[in-house]
Amino acid sequence: MPADLDGRRVLVTGGASGIGAACARAFATAGATVVIADLDETGARKLAAQIGGIGVGVNLADPAFDAAALAADADVVINNAGIQHVSPVEDFPEDTFRLILALMVEAPFRLVRAALPHMYAQGWGRVINISSVHGLRASPFKSAYVTAKHGLEGLSKVIALEGGGRGVTSNTICPAYVRTALMEKQIADQARIHEVSESEVIEKIMLTEPAIKRLIEPEEVADLALHLCSPRMSFTNGTSLVMDGGWTAH
Repeated sequence: MPADLDGRRVLVTGGASGIGAACARAFATAGATVVIADLDETGARKLAAQIGGIGVGVNLADPAFDAAALAADADVVINNAGIQHVSPVEDFPEDTFRLILALMVEAPFRLVRAALPHMYAQGWGRVINISSVHGLRASPFKSAYVTAKHGLEGLSKVIALEGGGRGVTSNTICPAYVRTALMEKQIADQARIHEVSESEVIEKIMLTEPAIKRLIEPEEVADLALHLCSPRMSFTNGTSLVMDGGWTAH
């Protein structure tokens, strides 16, 4: 049975592009009113106009952002916003480390915290955290990203334990490399760190671990996120749904 989200309100962070944009389109098609929150306000508003949603410009790493204004009436929260920085630990900028954790751990906590009273009151809610294979495995040179995704995994499980008996499920989706602008921005850094050409990065770095040798399309992640809101997934709670082509099977 597919998800019927007619009348539901869905918040997607980092929704102006990539996985977030694919989620916004998929959930709008399922009948939801989608709030697209992104640092790129122009992009958020443009996509919102296309799907009949609401575009909001917000810096989720800013401790002063209004979480309640974004999430207090959300039936579904999709924590997707993220950034990447590739550098050895000894050279990793401290302010960048703090920024990544604020955006990818603290902001999801604040948004879900704001949404839970509404979800609990109606006895239904879905928290979908876009994690990564790096929430389950580590790679060198990504200390902040790996730390943040591991933290998001833990946060998701706590929400699942607290909310499961009150109609609220919380799960993570853990993809390997997805064909997004965020991934493409890593190529030059990966080439520099690993001393290979940019043309070799995908084959020799990104696709070495998966048994399926291709990038994931954003729409594949969005389809799984939407499936988590279907009635047949109501018992799926506190888990990590892995889309890694076999990476973690090693």
